[in-house]
Amino acid sequence: MKKINYIIFAMAVLIATGCSKSFLDKNPQGELTAPQLTTQDGVEGLLTGAYALLNGNVNGTFGNYGAAPSQWLLGEVTSDNAHKGSENGDQPNMNLLERHSPTSTNDNLENVWNRCFEGIARCNNTLRFLALVQATEKKFPDARANELTAEARLLRAHYNFFLVRIFKNVPLITEATTELAVDNMKDIYPAIVEDLKFAVANLTPAFPKGQIGRMNQIAAKAYLGKVYLYQKKYGEALPLFNDVIAARPGIETIPYTDNFNVNKENGPEAIFAVQHSVGADGTGGDNGNVGDILNFPYNSGLPITCCGFFQPSIDLANSFKVTPAGLPFLGAVVPGEVYISDRGLTKEEKAAYEVDVEIPFDPRIDYTLGRRGVPYLDWGIMAGDTWIRDAANGGPFLAIKNVINAADVPANTGPGNTNVTGLNVNIIRLADVYLMAAECEVEVGTVGNAMILVNRIRARAALLPKKKVTLVKEGLVDAAVYRVNPYLVFPDQVYARNAVRAERRLELALEGHRFYDLVRWGIAKQTLNDYFKSEGKYFSYLAPVTMEDRDEYFPIPQTQIDRSKGILKQNPGY
Repeated sequence: MKKINYIIFAMAVLIATGCSKSFLDKNPQGELTAPQLTTQDGVEGLLTGAYALLNGNVNGTFGNYGAAPSQWLLGEVTSDNAHKGSENGDQPNMNLLERHSPTSTNDNLENVWNRCFEGIARCNNTLRFLALVQATEKKFPDARANELTAEARLLRAHYNFFLVRIFKNVPLITEATTELAVDNMKDIYPAIVEDLKFAVANLTPAFPKGQIGRMNQIAAKAYLGKVYLYQKKYGEALPLFNDVIAARPGIETIPYTDNFNVNKENGPEAIFAVQHSVGADGTGGDNGNVGDILNFPYNSGLPITCCGFFQPSIDLANSFKVTPAGLPFLGAVVPGEVYISDRGLTKEEKAAYEVDVEIPFDPRIDYTLGRRGVPYLDWGIMAGDTWIRDAANGGPFLAIKNVINAADVPANTGPGNTNVTGLNVNIIRLADVYLMAAECEVEVGTVGNAMILVNRIRARAALLPKKKVTLVKEGLVDAAVYRVNPYLVFPDQVYARNAVRAERRLELALEGHRFYDLVRWGIAKQTLNDYFKSEGKYFSYLAPVTMEDRDEYFPIPQTQIDRSKGILKQNPGY
């Protein structure tokens, strides 16, 4: 059970007790006073509140899109992987994000800013009250006090990292901060690193208190390595990634699909996972995966029917095409006819449509996006336009990884709200660590080691069951010419770098990484401008879009600048 509570933080918090994952099962008991919080139970409850913000929600279910832990909007829709989807007039501020023309009043940016700083406030309150408790006779044992501090500081690092990736220039707020507003033009990466280094030093590989879902040393090492990677400190990141890889089973032994199966959560691939819960906790779904609430097929006859957002791009679909050797095309343009499913066909042609099974594809395509004529989880054959809210606006494809099986809907969706699921979201999973380690190997010059890591990811992909379709003439056949083979050589560093980057896209597509990867690689502007030209041939609203240098980061919410009385400065270009 993985029930997280969402507590509005004035000085209110839930007192949490219990064991196992029941630390996430407690319901708010109302406001507590400072003396009540200056207890072991009070501090544990404050920390539970800090964990609770991981799903980006304070209360309610709709409206948490920018703060979604999956980062589907700011990490994928802003990239070449996905469209906002739905209808053009629905959530117009999301259109502005997809087209890289947001303003400082965009509600999605305000949402993620507020939620992350609320999470930071909860971490800081945990640390403040922990210090008060440790000055009393009823203090925690030193080991638990250090562990509590490490958990809170790791969570604070996470919220700060989300903010700095999105906005770059953010204020650093700690438990010692007393100012009402803080300058946001100082680099906060050193503080993030110090929080994570403390967590590595003071956590163990075991889950604190034996409760799955808490932060442990494995998560701390992976996160510290990731932050070093963003700083291009490859030599410092690599040993951390290698430690994480050594602590887990070989990636080939862990089924790829377990990462997106509500019944297989918290398995050996999960390194840092946001725990979601629905149903019996009485919150009506508040503790569920509310950030992805809009991102399901759109048809009243389907297991989940809302709301047609988050549709994979044509460019992403074509990135799964492979060479005769079963390798990705590493050039900017995939040769041959562009695969667009049934887009652009007449009504009569669509009625007679059959999926083209002769296209050589990496099998991960059919476990990442739904395409017409191919089985979609256990929902049946994806029917095309009748499952899509507005195919002209969003395209012919559907996301899969955030969707649960039809058989799991009754037990794993919110009461009366099936589009709030209990599916966890992986912030970092083991395959991500493999590929970050491979990237480090490339950049330090050991490309042979990078190839080994990439090939292990590809070896697992080759184990995916082939999707089958029934054609009128041929009968039951594979839905594509599925082919994924290992690299035989990385001939040089440039080739190796491109291969690792391509593998990250294929393996982690629609998991919230893509835009941030493009930015940190320094290729966002070129990649996205090429994408707008190519994708704009099919979606006229993208044709005139041009990404500028400023668009690597988003505008600071104007409300925050106004409240700071000018202490916060707007990002350049906005």
